[in-house]
This record gives sequence, C-alpha cells and structure tokens, in this order.
Amino acid sequence: MIKVSSIIGIKDLAETIALEYPEIITPLEHILLEEDLDLYYDNYGNAFDGMTIYADSLFHVHINTFRGNKPGSPRARFSIAHELAHYFIDNHRVGLKKGLLKPHPSKNNELTHFRIEKEADYFASCLLMPEERFKKFVLRKKFDFSVIKTLSEHFHTSITATAIRFADLGNHPIMLVFAENGKIKWKNCSKDFPFQYLLFGSKVPEDSVMGEYFYKDRVSTGTEDVWAVDWFDFVTDRNIHRKFKEHCIPHKNLAFSIIWEL
Repeated sequence: MIKVSSIIGIKDLAETIALEYPEIITPLEHILLEEDLDLYYDNYGNAFDGMTIYADSLFHVHINTFRGNKPGSPRARFSIAHELAHYFIDNHRVGLKKGLLKPHPSKNNELTHFRIEKEADYFASCLLMPEERFKKFVLRKKFDFSVIKTLSEHFHTSITATAIRFADLGNHPIMLVFAENGKIKWKNCSKDFPFQYLLFGSKVPEDSVMGEYFYKDRVSTGTEDVWAVDWFDFVTDRNIHRKFKEHCIPHKNLAFSIIWEL
C-alpha cells in the first residue's frame, strides 16, 4: 500500500525544486539531466501520456507522442512534470522500486492509482507554476480570458492546466467545465465562486455557450455573456439577473469553458 502524501509537502517539494532555477519556465530538461533520468519520446498508442519505469536500478521516463506530447509542447511539459512527481515524491519512488506503483492499474488498485495520479498532477502544477511566481504575475490584474492566455504563455503551460492553477491561486473566482459530446466530464471552481452546482449535473445546458456548440453547431468567436440561470442550479430570484462571462474553447467532440462574473 502506498501512503497518502501531504498536499503541503508535495507543494513545498515541487516549488523548492522550481525556485532553484532563475528561469520562469521551469527547465525540466536540466532537472532530468541532474537527476540522471532517461527520457524517451515514442508512439505508444492511446494507452498513456507518460510512464515512469524503474529497471536495472535506473528510472526511465517515457512520453507518448501519439497523444499530442510533442517535444517542448505545453502538454509534453506537463506530462514530464507529472512523471517527475513519481520520482521525487518519496512514496511514489519507493512504490516504483518495490513494484507497488504500476503504470496500468488493475481493478483492485484503481482507487490507489487515482489518488497517486492526482498527487502527481498537483506536483506538476506546482513545479511548472510555483505559487510565488504565479501570484506575483496576476497581482492587480483585472481578470478576463486574456489573463489565462498570457499566463499560459508566460509559464509555457496549457490553457487547461493554467486555468486550474488560477482557480486555486488566482485573484478572481472562476468556474471551469470540461465536456465531451455534451456530457460534463469534470468541473472545478475557485472556493469563493458564487455557485457550486451546475444546472443539469452531467448534461451541458443548452443555453450556455458550450451548449450552443454541442447542440447547435455554433462556434463562439470569443468571450460571451451568459446568465446565472444558464449554467447554475439553486439560483434564487434575486440572483436571476446576475450576468457572467463564458469563454468556450471547442475541439471536435470536446469543449472547455471558463466562466466568471465581472
């Protein structure tokens, strides 16, 4: 059994590593080199984004180009940072060495696998976007989608990873929704976002910008106005006229929306 790692411990570990370097864009290649970790890019089909293997007393990091992890891309950088978590977090590293941490989980250890993958995602986010540098960048900036876009360019991270980090550390409450074929796969929001529940649970609301993409084949050209009742459940009469902004980024059968109130 792999023990649960401390969230604070993961954050401190990742950000200590990142802040050892003066570069704003965390130099993952230097970290790999200094730790003597072998990195491989190859086509592994649709099985995974990254995988760390311990063999012959060495750690080997494999990154899957089939899933869009092009060398140097934001996606590949997050995949590498995620795999570095399995190396740097004590419980993960010991699990790999002892064979307790498997790249492909069986039904018996899915919950453990899910937890350690969430820990690795959090480590990656902290490594690529340390809190000190992130908050300094957003200080006194008025929020709109351009803030997320500029942050993603500043740290060379994806829009999705950057928005998730902003929901945790940013200076303005936001709601994030990711959907596939009109079904919501996950949502995330700042602790102080005014609404916590979506209108139809797992179904994308038709009157949202995302809903118009899935149900009416309409692609938004930017940020648009929506009302609280378009997206959220438990909206009281006095909140019916609360206006929000929604920026939807569609791609084929997928869509990602960032929602905020002015």
